[in-house]
Parts: sequence; C-alpha cells; structure tokens
Amino acid sequence: MKKLLLTTSFLTVLLVPLSNAANYVIDTKGAHASINFKIKHLGYSWVTGRFDRFDGKFNYDAANVNASKITVNIDTSSVNTNHAARNKHLKSDDFLDVNKFASAKFVSTKIIDKGNNQLEIKGTLSLHGISKNIVIDAVKVGEGKDPWGGYRVGFTGTTTLTLKDFAIKMNLGPASSQVILTLNIEGVRQK
Repeated sequence: MKKLLLTTSFLTVLLVPLSNAANYVIDTKGAHASINFKIKHLGYSWVTGRFDRFDGKFNYDAANVNASKITVNIDTSSVNTNHAARNKHLKSDDFLDVNKFASAKFVSTKIIDKGNNQLEIKGTLSLHGISKNIVIDAVKVGEGKDPWGGYRVGFTGTTTLTLKDFAIKMNLGPASSQVILTLNIEGVRQK
C-alpha cells in the first residue's frame, strides 16, 4: 500500500506541470498576428514589409514556460512592401526565389523563461533552402479571456537575420546586409 501511494504521488508530481499546458492556434483569420520586417535602404532609411499569409501553432504553459513550443509557416510569395515592383523583385531569385522556395518555417527547439515576461526562443528557421539556428527575443504581451468565450495569449518577438546566411545572393551593400524580423503573435486556445 505504501509503495502504491508513493508511486501515485510521484506520478502526480510529474503530471502537474503538464496539466496547465494548452495548445493555441495563431489567429491569422482575425488579423491578430503579423510578421513584419525592415531593412536599411542604402543606409539612409528603412524599407518595411510583411508577409500576408502565414499560420502556426504553439503550446504554452505559464507555469512551465520552458516546456512551450512554437511552429510558424510562412508563404514567401505573400511578401508585401506596398510597392509592386519591389515585391516582384523580392519574389525573384535575387531574394526569396518563391518559385523554388514557396515557404519558410520556424520550429522552436528551446524556450527560456528569463523572468518578467521576457523569453528567449531558440529554434530553426528554414528559409531559401537553408536551415539555420536563430534566437528570437520575445515578450509575453498578455493573456486572458476574450469577449467570445475563448482564451488568448499574445507575444511579440524580434530577431535579426543576415541575408548571406540564407544564401540570398543579392548584395545590397554592408548597410543593408541584415533584416530585422518582428513577429506579433496572438494565439487562440484550442478546446
């Protein structure tokens, strides 16, 4: 009896952290998420843009953030800088080569809770046929019930990518060799 009680107690302790974990789908249908980027233009100003089509999901547990996971899929042909000629050029083989590489994907490998809603999300970004480990510095914006009876949690995160790391051959000069990527993610808890 004592052995059974000990085993039950041990299993309960192991399962408690899992009990608060929840699965979320990124709310792209409600336009409550965005993937934006900016890159210096000749070192004088910023060119900004976004990806209009993407999806993703994540598992999140506020009591055990380190066990969380996220996956984001991006339709690279949806790149949009509000300038048709530039969009066409970005889709060409000088940059994203969307005819050959129609999607990009980020899969987290480790999430570190740095305290005070600060997170470090490590993972693999597959872009332009190259997979590289990156780090996204993120902040939990908030969480709670929504007016429609659901539950949501939101994050924002930023990372800097070097174009040549992903075999993007267009040389824009040293002032424009990196792009800053910002993800604003709101997830809807799945039932």
